[in-house]
Amino acid sequence: MHRSELERQIAAIASLDEPVRRGLYCYVAGRRREVGRDEAARALRISRALAAFHLDKLVRQGLLETSYRRLTGRGPGAGRPAKLYRRSAQQLDLTLPRRRYELAGRLLAQALTEARAPAALRALRRAARAVGRGLGADARRGRRGAATARGRLARLLAVLEWCGFEPARSNGSVHLANCPFAALANQSRALVCGMNLALLQGVLEGVQARGMRAVLDPQPQSCCVVLRTAGRGYSPSVSGR
Repeated sequence: MHRSELERQIAAIASLDEPVRRGLYCYVAGRRREVGRDEAARALRISRALAAFHLDKLVRQGLLETSYRRLTGRGPGAGRPAKLYRRSAQQLDLTLPRRRYELAGRLLAQALTEARAPAALRALRRAARAVGRGLGADARRGRRGAATARGRLARLLAVLEWCGFEPARSNGSVHLANCPFAALANQSRALVCGMNLALLQGVLEGVQARGMRAVLDPQPQSCCVVLRTAGRGYSPSVSGR
């Protein structure tokens, strides 16, 4: 029986209701690299066979992708190419009833890009910064804890996670593994990256993370902005990738 795109998306999301499968998906997605069956099984403390069963289910649902590579070290699969898993690039965006906000975003981004009106671009960045500032301020009011650097960082990470940036701390910086606006950025790079930078500048202001700055630093398969400690390569300029 032929299934519609809506039915396929519902089935894919529903497959994550199984606890082991959901745990495997979250683990692979969180590692942000290829993961083998042995590693996944150890992480969830389940058998390799059970991990393989659920990982392959996730592949069939389009939630994971696979590749084969020879692994070093000892253990099953060490002497031959092993099956590795990573999060799929396929986007699931399910709303009931159906809404097409991404389509509206693309139309607006295209219109602003073609208009090339400096005043409109400045207005977009002002609006993005104000929204970010509001999100940060809401987090500051809503989360308990002392107004320490650690507390502000916790609030910042909570806002970034809620926005879908998938933040990860590394060497004093906060790297953003996911761009919530990827489809728009692929269409209008400079416009959306500038908006994104302004949004994150506003978030930093809202949570009062005075020791950090939002910096454009485009990296493959991640957000165009990195949050760094003050004084480390700060540059508010906007350019395409």
